[in-house]
Amino acid sequence: MAQVLDILIYPDKRLREVSRPVSLEEIKDPKFQAFLDDMFATMYASHGVGLAAVQVGVLKRVMTLDCEEEEKRGVHPQVLINPEIIKKEGEIIWKEGCLSCPELVVPMKRFASIKVKALDRKGKEISLEGEELLAVGLQHEIDHMDGKLIVDHLSNLKKKMYRDKLKKNQRVVL
Repeated sequence: MAQVLDILIYPDKRLREVSRPVSLEEIKDPKFQAFLDDMFATMYASHGVGLAAVQVGVLKRVMTLDCEEEEKRGVHPQVLINPEIIKKEGEIIWKEGCLSCPELVVPMKRFASIKVKALDRKGKEISLEGEELLAVGLQHEIDHMDGKLIVDHLSNLKKKMYRDKLKKNQRVVL
């Protein structure tokens, strides 16, 4: 049975690590397959549309993604392993949130349309084209794999204010 994993929260230094590629041998490992199920359970429990493995402390180039409308979520969830953007077009500004940066929304400049090649959860090469939310989600999770966060797009002052807010909230919770 899948379990919900703890999501790393900024400024956790592990979120800055660059994730490593996943081998075909790893993909075939039942423990890896169970981990993918845990990633989906975590993503859905957190009401996210995407989750990179690094966000749960695993430095592997893998993401789960489900950008469908609420009533269709869970019908066609995606696993992308070792994703690579092979085509990008246009520009869009999207207000992005992040499970690792709670209560933060940042207007981000992204490619409006992208094509990604990756491996699916069985190790088969696939390509996925996306626009709008799907394109943004793919770019967002690939950024995570490269150690980049939406908070990086804030000014130093706004970044400090956000860190201070997180520290204050932690004191209240503890």
